[in-house]
Amino acid sequence: MPVENLQALKRDQGLLESDMDMFESEFIDSVPQVSSISWLKSHLIESLRKHLAVLILLVFDYIAVLLAIQSAFWTRMFMVSQPLSWKFFFGVKYQYFYLFIPFLFIGLICYEQLYHRRLPFWESSAKLIKVCTFATLLTVGSLFLGGTSQFLSRLYIGFVWLYSSCYLVFVRYFIKRILVAIGPWRQPVVAIGSRETIEVLRQSFAAEPGLGYKIVDIIEYSPNYSLRKEQLGSHMLNDLEEVIITSGVSEVVIALPELKRAELLRLIYRVQPLVKHLGIMPDLQGLPLSNLETDFFFDQKTVMLRVRNNLLGFRNRFFKRVFDLIFGSLFSLIALPLMLLITIFIKIDSPGPTIHAGRRLGKNGKKFKCYKFRTMYINEAEILQEHLTKYPEAAEEWRQYAKLRAYDPRATRVGKWLRKFSLDEIPQIINVLKGDMSLVGPRPYLPSEQERMKYYKKVILETVPGITGLWQVGGRNEITFNGRLSLESWYVRNWSIWLDITLLIRTVGAVLGRKGAY
Repeated sequence: MPVENLQALKRDQGLLESDMDMFESEFIDSVPQVSSISWLKSHLIESLRKHLAVLILLVFDYIAVLLAIQSAFWTRMFMVSQPLSWKFFFGVKYQYFYLFIPFLFIGLICYEQLYHRRLPFWESSAKLIKVCTFATLLTVGSLFLGGTSQFLSRLYIGFVWLYSSCYLVFVRYFIKRILVAIGPWRQPVVAIGSRETIEVLRQSFAAEPGLGYKIVDIIEYSPNYSLRKEQLGSHMLNDLEEVIITSGVSEVVIALPELKRAELLRLIYRVQPLVKHLGIMPDLQGLPLSNLETDFFFDQKTVMLRVRNNLLGFRNRFFKRVFDLIFGSLFSLIALPLMLLITIFIKIDSPGPTIHAGRRLGKNGKKFKCYKFRTMYINEAEILQEHLTKYPEAAEEWRQYAKLRAYDPRATRVGKWLRKFSLDEIPQIINVLKGDMSLVGPRPYLPSEQERMKYYKKVILETVPGITGLWQVGGRNEITFNGRLSLESWYVRNWSIWLDITLLIRTVGAVLGRKGAY
């Protein structure tokens, strides 16, 4: 540790130690008295609410797994001429399969702490799919050991996994929304922070309604005030303990990332004795949080953050490539009739080739031909220059977004329709199969845009570009060029195969909703 850092740490520790005696007496005097009966009543009600929510989730998880088992059976019967053996479903093993297997799923859900932990939707979904995978494997193993595996097919087992994953994810999503609305899964919190940071906290909670967090009271902290007694000027800070106790909350969130460590510790000492859970919003803006690991050194009471660069690993790149080949091949087969139809419409609409092959930047800056359906007239460069010269506001829009959102005179009639639904990008599946692109990744940039990419360039060009990505699901043409660079560098630094899967799913909603499409 550098000498100046060590000295700063000692100063902070000395400041805390010298102030602690005074602070403890302040804290004891400032805490409002609350009757033990009132405290017990509020916490008993909260405990009952939480247990009720867990019970409801457990019941619906059981029902979801039962439905998955039965749906797999019906699907198997529908697809294959020879149905599953009825001996299995109505024989001695019937009770085992329908009663024991759901509890195996529930046991694994408990192991992942999904009845008590509040996780964002996509993180929770990943854990549920993991549960379904292990539960299905354990089911197969137990049936094999029990000598009943001959009654089942691999197709049926695959459907059990598929249906259980889908049902558990969506049933839990809707049940949690209902439980938040009626109360049992709702978690009231008191937020401490500035107006700006509390607004960020509100938006974060609103983006994940399934978490159930609801800010019931705000304690505003101004950077002009210190937590020291002689400098206290905020009435809300003086009433901090009273607000927490009278509100009856069990969780407080401190949203003060800019607060100095010594003052943050004083605030924690005031809040922590009053609540079961204390959340702290640190200043980690810009760090790749999805690939963040923490190491705690007990003797030094120090935490080290380690950031993984997943895309540098051969195994991760291999899995991403296999993922692209499998799903890219499936998509190309499904999209082939649509591609033929679009080709006919383009030929009828305007003269010129149906496929446009533009030069784009690939991995490590290597240029490649990026295929798209032609959506512009063949003299689009002249049309663009004339339009930008004639309309200064269009020139400013082009400078800021690298797009013409309101009106693009270069687009053909069919081209406008293709752009609205992102159908012009279907031929890029050829680039995916060739290895020039991926299903998910940063957008392919023009060679002329290299200078505008600035310090983002090295990060973004670490991987191959993609057909879809954070830019598409985040707003597409509503996002500025610099905003797009920020999003796509975040994707590269936070990459995981699960992130690719979630972005593909979210792309469907973005395309159907035409979010940011012009």
